Amino acid sequence: MNIQTNDIGHVIQLAIAPVFLLTGVATKLTVLMNRLARIIDRTRVLKDELRKAPNEECSEELDVLYTRWQLINYALTASTACGFLICVIIAFLFLDDTANLPLDRYIAGMFVLAMVALIASFIFLLREVFVSFRYMRMHLHDTAR
Repeated sequence: MNIQTNDIGHVIQLAIAPVFLLTGVATKLTVLMNRLARIIDRTRVLKDELRKAPNEECSEELDVLYTRWQLINYALTASTACGFLICVIIAFLFLDDTANLPLDRYIAGMFVLAMVALIASFIFLLREVFVSFRYMRMHLHDTAR
C-alpha cells in the first residue's frame, strides 16, 4: 500500500463534487429546521390560546400544523440520510483508491440511494408547502366573507 501524493490529489478531486452536494444538503437542512421552528413556535401560541378558551379555528390550525410537522420531519430524515450517504461515499472514494478495494459498485449504489433520499426530501418539503398554502387560501377566503 504505497500511496503517492498524486494519488491523494486525484482522490481529493473525486471527492470535491460530493462535498459540494453535502454543502447543499446542509443548507437544505437549515431551511427545514427553520420551517420546523416556525411550526413549533406557532403551535405553542395556539396551545396557549386553547388553554384560555376552546376555539374551533385554533384546533383546526393545530391539525394543519401537525400535518406540516410530520412532513418536515420526513424531509429532515430523508435529507439527513442523504447527507450520511454522501459522507460514506466520500470515505469509500478514499478507501477505494488508497486500499485498492473494489468499491465502485457500492459507491454507485450509495450515490443512487442518496439521490433518492434527496428527491424524497424535496417531495416532502413541496408537500408541506402545499399544505401550508392550502390552509392560507382557506383562511383568506374565510376572512373575505
